[in-house]
Amino acid sequence: MWGSKKDRPKDGPEEEAPALQDNNSHDNHSTRSSARMNRERREPDERTSLLRENRRPPASDGYLDPDDPAVSPYNLWSVRFLRYFTVLFLMISFIWWVLLLVSIFVSPPGMHSRGSGFFDFAYTSLTIGNLLVAVIFFASPAKAMRVTTAIIAVLLLIDMVVILSIPRIRLEEGWVGIASVVWAFFIAVWCVLTDRVVAWGKREEEQRLTGRPETRRTVKEWLAVLAATILTVIFILITILMTSTLGIRARDSTLKMQGERIYVDGDKYQVHLACVGNASYTGGKKDPTILLEAGETPLEYDFEHWAYSAYQNGTISRFCYWDRPGYAWSDNAPSPHSAGMSADALSEALAKYGEEGPYILVSAGIGSIHSRIFSSRHIKVVTGLMLIDPMHEDLLHRISNPTRGFLLWGWGIISPLGIERLGGALFKGRTREDRVYGRNAYQSGKYIKAQLQENLVADSLSKNEVASARNIQDSSVPIVVVSSGIKCRTDKEWERKQEDLTKLTDNLVSWDVVNKAPHQVWQTYDGRTMMEKRLKALVKAASKVQVKSEVED
Repeated sequence: MWGSKKDRPKDGPEEEAPALQDNNSHDNHSTRSSARMNRERREPDERTSLLRENRRPPASDGYLDPDDPAVSPYNLWSVRFLRYFTVLFLMISFIWWVLLLVSIFVSPPGMHSRGSGFFDFAYTSLTIGNLLVAVIFFASPAKAMRVTTAIIAVLLLIDMVVILSIPRIRLEEGWVGIASVVWAFFIAVWCVLTDRVVAWGKREEEQRLTGRPETRRTVKEWLAVLAATILTVIFILITILMTSTLGIRARDSTLKMQGERIYVDGDKYQVHLACVGNASYTGGKKDPTILLEAGETPLEYDFEHWAYSAYQNGTISRFCYWDRPGYAWSDNAPSPHSAGMSADALSEALAKYGEEGPYILVSAGIGSIHSRIFSSRHIKVVTGLMLIDPMHEDLLHRISNPTRGFLLWGWGIISPLGIERLGGALFKGRTREDRVYGRNAYQSGKYIKAQLQENLVADSLSKNEVASARNIQDSSVPIVVVSSGIKCRTDKEWERKQEDLTKLTDNLVSWDVVNKAPHQVWQTYDGRTMMEKRLKALVKAASKVQVKSEVED
């Protein structure tokens, strides 16, 4: 029993209050469920919450923690689009890079560059570097990266203008080089814009999902930014060196030359050919023209000076000289390129130049291989051979050494940086003459490419060609051999092979070993004197053979 009314439990309306509250709560819950269901029916967009409301912590204000992995610029389709295309560009650049690498050794149809091809490869390598940095550090945009990549883009724009505006460089680089530098410039601009868009997307997503843009960076992000900046600064230095080397090439292209460039091999490339003196006649017969073939260095450096001195002294009345592909003013030939191909190029150039012979071939070092092949293919117009410390076909394996080939390839790859050429021009006073055909000609990408081509086929194609030439060489042609005393003393195999070369024909005029002369025999006074003396004797012997053959005919 209850003692009083006030002690009794409340009933009536007061007892129904909890039930009403329950009903209200049920209604509110139903309303929220309906709203949630409506939201779920709508297509999600970039403003759609990534976490369901009922998964939020009770005290949350509806925003994610800034360190939550869901806070990412990849949520935006525009950012994802840029990343997909960046990866696509990287794949395209890599395929192009492989093609350029292959073309150094074997020129694909339509991809031959009349220059070295190393600049094309360098620009594409730089492009791949920029794209790799963009892909690896895609989610860590930074102003430093944008600034450094923009500097690269400006330098590449300068390179593009130089290549397009300087006729000689434009011809040497061809469409392959132009396409490579244009692509490199485009990718540099693309990387700048991509980094800028990612930075915008990152800020947008942080503000949407955390309530404010994040100003902090984790240690990992700072390291990523630092690594990317260091790499792009290195790319800037590389591009500066390449731009400077292009400037050197533009300067060297203004150097005047004697003679002219002549298209050969189906107009694929040009070779330089020049002649000094006028045709003379003795007894109604045309005197032979001396045809010079360089050794391991461009002929104009000092070999041509000896020939010009012999011309002034009256020892010879006329001489012609040319630059093999890749040397001095001549373009590079397509790869592979053998000694026989060079001999054919010389033959075509002489024909287009209007030269008909007869010729006395004067060659040095490796050039003797080319002259011997030329002689065997032009028996009727070659009346004499003078070999100056010549290379024997059995020693071509020294030139084709794989280690030497790898070093040449590596030297060619870094040749666009022009470190030695720039240093020589800035600190040693090297001139255009030094770089085009003089003491520094070996630093040219064209020269390195020619040496690499020679290395690749010396002990195969070239050796087979010169072996065949020996079998069909006219045995009546007079021959002179002048050898280096220093080389013969220090290399007995070289000496034995020099003696063997005196037996190329049955008409040996003389074999002389100049005691203190190096491989470039003409660099000493005794060497030049002996060469001029033996050349005069060879001219007389060739005249006798020519008269004898005419009588027999």
